[in-house]
Amino acid sequence: MSDATLHSVTQDPDDFAVQIADSIESFIVATTEVAKGDEPDSAVPFMLLEISQLLLAGGRLGAHEDIVPDERYEPDTGPEPDVDDLRERFAVMLDPVDVFSEVFDPYEPRKAPVPARISDNIADIVTDLRHGLAHYRAGRTSEALWWWQFSYFSNWGPTASATLRALQSLVAHVRLDQPLAELDGLDTDEDLAEDDLAEAAGRVMLEEIAAPLGLRARAKK
Repeated sequence: MSDATLHSVTQDPDDFAVQIADSIESFIVATTEVAKGDEPDSAVPFMLLEISQLLLAGGRLGAHEDIVPDERYEPDTGPEPDVDDLRERFAVMLDPVDVFSEVFDPYEPRKAPVPARISDNIADIVTDLRHGLAHYRAGRTSEALWWWQFSYFSNWGPTASATLRALQSLVAHVRLDQPLAELDGLDTDEDLAEDDLAEAAGRVMLEEIAAPLGLRARAKK
């Protein structure tokens, strides 16, 4: 299935596969546009919206019964498109707030938070989604749905959820006029415990990040 037929009028717009594919393609297109940096002031709120909408599609995949592909072995989709440029563009755009702390499994007791990057997460999500989209465009609908459902549970779903939480927290800090704890010196190559995260935290005033990221503090009553 080519790009030209992805939204063909012969397809039923109410079909589950068509709706999921449309949501995923829309996210990829929108994210690629944001990464161009033409409107950096709106990057954070726009990505908050886009990831929220993507997770609706993910929730539908998660609630769906197990999808079984037609073929036993996954067909080759060819080389994976490079996402390094996308990752680097977001890293530059989000530099003051790119690193955040994340807990991978909230049901694992006493699990210490680990550092993560919004830019890395966005690139990983796009990689997973593009892989399934390659199957969909080739006409392998069941394979695409299986991949999107499987990777929703195993990777892009948790990654998108963590990223959404980070973006929502960032917007909330600014709108509620609350200073952010800057993770100075924290890097994703380090495996730090909770005490180390607290020790690394500094203070950064909201006005230093609000305007460049297109956010405004809520007016005080």
